[in-house]
Amino acid sequence: MTPRMLNRRRFLRSAGVALALPWLESLRPAFARRTEAPPPRRMLLISNNLGVLPKQFFPETSGRDYKLSPYLRELAEFRNDFTVLSGLSHPDVDGGHSTENCFLTAARGPTKSGFRNTISLDQFAAERLGPVTRFPTLNLGVNLDKANRSLSWTRDGVLLPAEDRASALYRKMFIQGDSSAVERQLHKLDERASILDTLLDDTRQVQRKLSRDDQWRLDQYLTSVREIEQRLHVARQWELRPKPDTDEQPPDDIRDQKQFFEKFDLMLSMARLAFESDSTRLVTLMVDAFATPVFKLHPDQNTTDGYHNLSHHGQSESKVNQLIDADQQQMALLSRLFSQLAETREGGDRLLDRTMILFGSNMGDSNTHDNTNLPILLAGGNLRHGQHLAFRRDHNLPLCNLYVTMLQHLRVETESFGSSTGTLNQMIP
Repeated sequence: MTPRMLNRRRFLRSAGVALALPWLESLRPAFARRTEAPPPRRMLLISNNLGVLPKQFFPETSGRDYKLSPYLRELAEFRNDFTVLSGLSHPDVDGGHSTENCFLTAARGPTKSGFRNTISLDQFAAERLGPVTRFPTLNLGVNLDKANRSLSWTRDGVLLPAEDRASALYRKMFIQGDSSAVERQLHKLDERASILDTLLDDTRQVQRKLSRDDQWRLDQYLTSVREIEQRLHVARQWELRPKPDTDEQPPDDIRDQKQFFEKFDLMLSMARLAFESDSTRLVTLMVDAFATPVFKLHPDQNTTDGYHNLSHHGQSESKVNQLIDADQQQMALLSRLFSQLAETREGGDRLLDRTMILFGSNMGDSNTHDNTNLPILLAGGNLRHGQHLAFRRDHNLPLCNLYVTMLQHLRVETESFGSSTGTLNQMIP
């Protein structure tokens, strides 16, 4: 029986607790095992939940000969390594700040009663790519309100808390721990597997007594349980492998929320380290400007108000000037990241050419709570860059069309995600 002939649920049911990486490898065709793995591709997804000033961000002209906007001049060195896109948004995702958790999910109606989020882009990709790295994804944050905000959501619409401590990320990626610590972790994983075994035994006892509809629901539930079993087994295998080495020194955490740019830069550095060590292929980073109080614009200058109040500038010259300063500094941080990834080589390629970096926001204009014409910039990944793709601002194209393009470039076989209606062929090399 070939892999294509295997029914997914039937396969999981027959494999049961024994489902493991060697099993999956044995199901691959012989020619696939003899072929070298293709170069890894990666994705960094960044969102500032208050966005940027649209007038300074978007170019006035489109195409390849567009004139760089004031903000994009900060990235001029990498003009041919990024694309700026206008006229994109998520259909039926409106309500101002309530859309911040929907940036990577496109879940409709976030202000409606009974709203439930859906799976985020990173988790969707992780499901399809499988356990190719120690961490399927890393979910990071800057000044994050952990209880209420995240870019990363499960298939059931459950928030996945982000990590905002660089020291914890460093330990997670590089510190092995002694043999007793590894044994304790393995014991915890074994205990969880034991609980799942008991749960499966209990459900099988009542399965025959259920109606057809209930049996179908239970079958779906058991499939989820078996998928958890698989992840536990994979986690156990990774615990037995040594963690990678790094020349980077352990970072010091920045706890002061006023040091907004320093914290942002530190988390970008942690994402870069994760890619350089191949600890993961997928990273999300939510910059929680909404929760950021008065912050340092420069060592000797604080803002006159918190980030949220600044974003509702009402055309105040003082507030607009402070926002321009803040936005340009964030563009400069992106430029620094691009430079670091371009200087790092992997298999003869620039790491930048193997890494897609998406920078954007759920807010098109925070001053008016507008959730259309979102500011979107995509860099790296060896895509067709150096252009401004301008779509209709009065009838936006689904942002998920870009997401599908990115998924396919990651070698994820899918034709749709969220509210997508197609792909952006203009970016495909």
